Amino acid sequence: MGFLPVRVTSIIRNLVQKNRPPNMNGISSIARVAIRGPWLALGTGLLVFSGIATLWAKPKGEDDAPPRVIIATTLGPITLELYPDRAPLTVANFLRYVDSGSLDGGAFYRTVRLDNQKPNEVPIQVVQGGRFGAALAKDDGDGDAPVEFPPIAHEPTSQTGLRHEPGAISMARAAPGTATSEFFISVVDSPALDFGGKRNPDGQGFAVFGRVLDGMDVVRRIHGAATDASRNRDDLGVMQGQLLDAPVRICSVSRWSAASAKHPHAPKPHCETGD
Repeated sequence: MGFLPVRVTSIIRNLVQKNRPPNMNGISSIARVAIRGPWLALGTGLLVFSGIATLWAKPKGEDDAPPRVIIATTLGPITLELYPDRAPLTVANFLRYVDSGSLDGGAFYRTVRLDNQKPNEVPIQVVQGGRFGAALAKDDGDGDAPVEFPPIAHEPTSQTGLRHEPGAISMARAAPGTATSEFFISVVDSPALDFGGKRNPDGQGFAVFGRVLDGMDVVRRIHGAATDASRNRDDLGVMQGQLLDAPVRICSVSRWSAASAKHPHAPKPHCETGD
């Protein structure tokens, strides 16, 4: 329910009190109508004004707020805010993985730091996760690739106006238009990942579609985790030396709202190592 701002209420009250109509006793009915007419108009105007002010003062509802998602990991929760108004295709794609439960049981499996990139690469600092975590982290071949939804069209930062700022979540891809389930989170400001940046030779950058609202401490713990076991794996290409020795398991990824958080069967925002 919306309420009139205190200042608006005070203005209306003072206006009425200072300009009350005179006492009507002893005045003919015709005169009363003549006198009351303007006051009826004033009262009607005040009611209309108060209604408009009430709508203006109405608090923003959940339906108007950007969607939020909680990634529950073994290191703690990461809360995301998504921007469907800026990146509609990318957000819709991510949410279909969320709503289908396809990201549950995935992992954060890759960390890119200044100490594990090749000298000829444009430096970035990110953590990557998704459905392929468990298979990529194993030293036993590619394994069975999880079933994917069809890839989506690329929404570059030049189109969305979003940037790879600290906490930005973005889609991992090969060529433009190949993004599916894998995503990464920027740990630092990374303009090299935006449209026109030098990290990818095609210059199209990567598609930002949201940001971390809470849980950057978890992201930084993932970013600093050990990657020694993959240093000698030539089969990993650009990811050599960047796979986590112990992938951080994603127990669940679910939408969040104030109403859903109060539900007795709401997904836990955290998970135990043995879950």
